[in-house]
Amino acid sequence: MKGKLHFFLPFLAVFLLWDYAASQGFWSSYILPSPARVWGTLLHMLENGELFRHIRISLQRILWGFSWALLASCLLSSLNLLFPRLRNCYSGLLEVFRHVPPLSLIPLLILWFGIGELPKTIIIVLASFFPMYLNMDDGFRRCDRKLLEVGQMLGFSPWKSLWKIRLPAALPGILTGLRIGMGYSLRAIIGAEMIAADSGLGFLILDAQAMSRSDKVIIGILAIGALGLVLDGIFALLERKVLCWMR
Repeated sequence: MKGKLHFFLPFLAVFLLWDYAASQGFWSSYILPSPARVWGTLLHMLENGELFRHIRISLQRILWGFSWALLASCLLSSLNLLFPRLRNCYSGLLEVFRHVPPLSLIPLLILWFGIGELPKTIIIVLASFFPMYLNMDDGFRRCDRKLLEVGQMLGFSPWKSLWKIRLPAALPGILTGLRIGMGYSLRAIIGAEMIAADSGLGFLILDAQAMSRSDKVIIGILAIGALGLVLDGIFALLERKVLCWMR
């Protein structure tokens, strides 16, 4: 009970400060709407299904981009181990793209792929790929050499050694990378939905900004935060289950 109280206390403090600032008129309601106004708008968006529609579409985009990033991370990390010389062929290119903000590629992605779903997916993939790839690759390479020597004595092939020895040893780092990657996917959704979107939480925030609806902007931000809490909670539960199973 005490842990839950500590969790909710900062939210309560922010809410009270927000309500006090709005009631005292430190900023106009145009800039900072009152909690009551935001609550009213939230109820209206829930009743007409608008908020659920935006959440569903953004969640689909996030999970789709995250899945492709995870697949690419697994593929490259496995290739790095099975064909070590191959790493030198693309490591420099990956290192360059790791430091390039995905949003900077939006003009080129629109020119190359149009304004459909593909550019949005690529933005999310680029944002979430590197945390997962780096954690996975590092976890595989840090495997205990003695365990690998035991696998060699048992006649394990490189693939079997990867599956039976390296993967279980790397699981904690991989799961941490997945949680970080999902967080980056959520952050990228705003930029992804800047590309001619007509739905989604990013579109909701940008459209509300254009219409000077700061109450809807706040609702969109809180919806992304709540979605992130749920997804991170799922990954944290999965991480605990996997680590308990490994013991």
